Amino acid sequence: MGDKLTRIAIVNSDKCKPKKCRQECKKSCPVVRTGKLCIEVDPNSKIAFISERLCIGCGICPKKCPFDAINIINLPTNLETQVSHRYSANSFKLHRLPMPRAGQVLGLVGTNGIGKSTALKVLAGKLKPNLGRYENPPDWEEILKYYRGSDLQNYFTKILEDDLKAVTKPQYVDQIPKAIKGVENRSVGFQMEQRSQVDEARLNEIADVLELKQVWNRDIDLLSGGELQRFAIGMVCIQKADVYMFDEPSSFLDVKQRLAAGRMIRSLLRPDCYVIVVEHDLSILDYLSDYVCVLYGKPAVYGVVTAPFSVREGINIFLDGHVPTENLRFRDESLQFRVGEVGEEFLIDKSRGFGYPKMSKTLGTFQLDIEPGAFTDSEILVMMGENGTGKTTFCKMLAGAEKPDGDQKVPEMHISMKPQKITPKFQGTVRQLFFKKIKAAFISPQFQTDVYRPLKIDDFIDQEVQNLSGGELQRVAIVLALGMPADIYVIDEPSAYLDSEQRIIAARVIKRFIMHAKKTAFVVEHDFIMATYLADRVIVFDGQPSKKAHANPPEALVTGCNRFLKSLDVTFRRDPNTYRPRINKQFKGFIKHASAVIAGGYWSRKGNKRRRAVKSGADELLEEEGDEEDDDEEEILTEKESRIVRLREPGA
Repeated sequence: MGDKLTRIAIVNSDKCKPKKCRQECKKSCPVVRTGKLCIEVDPNSKIAFISERLCIGCGICPKKCPFDAINIINLPTNLETQVSHRYSANSFKLHRLPMPRAGQVLGLVGTNGIGKSTALKVLAGKLKPNLGRYENPPDWEEILKYYRGSDLQNYFTKILEDDLKAVTKPQYVDQIPKAIKGVENRSVGFQMEQRSQVDEARLNEIADVLELKQVWNRDIDLLSGGELQRFAIGMVCIQKADVYMFDEPSSFLDVKQRLAAGRMIRSLLRPDCYVIVVEHDLSILDYLSDYVCVLYGKPAVYGVVTAPFSVREGINIFLDGHVPTENLRFRDESLQFRVGEVGEEFLIDKSRGFGYPKMSKTLGTFQLDIEPGAFTDSEILVMMGENGTGKTTFCKMLAGAEKPDGDQKVPEMHISMKPQKITPKFQGTVRQLFFKKIKAAFISPQFQTDVYRPLKIDDFIDQEVQNLSGGELQRVAIVLALGMPADIYVIDEPSAYLDSEQRIIAARVIKRFIMHAKKTAFVVEHDFIMATYLADRVIVFDGQPSKKAHANPPEALVTGCNRFLKSLDVTFRRDPNTYRPRINKQFKGFIKHASAVIAGGYWSRKGNKRRRAVKSGADELLEEEGDEEDDDEEEILTEKESRIVRLREPGA
């Protein structure tokens, strides 16, 4: 019985409507027909109840339910003994918990609705784990006995004795202004000074690194999404605590701000404190973490936490969809970033060419100068630059929503645009919205295959648009933008609110659609992995944010990325297995001395002593010099001075 089948029955409380159906689930259940109360529901019930003990897993009720409210999952592994928490009957359950280590950053990687926020609540001491017994929850003595012999026993003991103070940066920063109520002075500076538990020098350092001095006297209600995010990170960093938790700290931030936030979070580490980060931008998670726990399962049904892995191995396990230590595959296909992966499938037709002239635009005190550029069919141009350098303004000028200064004219082109901020105004379901706006594309089999099905819109097609979550709205907006007939598709930040897996799927969808439809796309994207995957060419925006910016002409991916990364003083390499870009961690001292690869070997200078490590012994050299970096790095995208390491390409 070691591998007995564990069955989970999930009833979605939003979709289950016993008053509007004929209780088809109960009538069709073979166990109910034998006289046992497997499904209990009547027209006056709020929600159907399914007994997991009596359910035989036949799968009839999910097919009969008119609202798709039922999910019956057969688990092949015996996870019955490892339930950490379950909210109620027929609801989500979490198996196992991540194990924090003092003095190190723990990264959590997994899709939305898989239990990351639940795990954070448990580790913060805000939620008492009930070990799956929601009807008679265990007391702390029993919980400690359950986790005996593990790091979690010591951790929960400290929580119980009030030895651990936990502070959390919430996931949804747009709720912060509502949370700070009844305060006369609502400026950023006043709030931070009031709550600060660090000395003045440290407070100024936090404000400088997170660029909060520019908004120091501004009211919290007037902050943008990125400014609110930096304020929220700053509010956590100025407190003295034993456990620091950050739920999606990179949302709304540009690449430069993400790296600054990463450095600030790393600076919190002390030998006796814990730092836990949930992040969907895999390059930033890689940059931040010392080790990771992967969460897999079925969103809103169950989640399982794996044992800790090294950062590179953990992220690669998540992308591969296979946990080797448990010999378990949780995704049918692996997610890879092979260069030119999609382009090889099509004979790309670049017969039509377009262009735009040299333009400038002044908005208040902000001035944007745009160099002339040209582009063709079947091409994706990614715009790279900091927030406030005019990328969205450039998109609006292409679309004709903003007119350039002077008598310059943008050629008239049919343009479909997905805006950065999505505010749902439509009253009705997602299906009604699609039929009203993009009926021709929506009923097209090609569009269904390329766009609709991969984005899994079917999961919420009959829900009200007003009730959708951020990630669901983002996917609907991408479908709407691609469904409009146009010459050029302008897509502003398609990765916002999406989890790591959905980001990669969305990038594939956009790329495949543009190639099939032989159109052009302009994409604004801050997730570096997604940007490099999508881009055929890049347009780099530089200058002073919110003051004076300059848009360069379109250029090749490598030279454009190098120009952009040089301005950030950051270097990347590619992972040899998944080809995902990885940031070189300067704060760990990985690039402490001048290094280069000469004739296939690693040269390193330390003091006056020069040593060489051939391919076979490169890892020994790294260990000997006190570095902890992986020895299988491939390439660095910036060609800077001699202090930057250039590493071998795979197969070189």
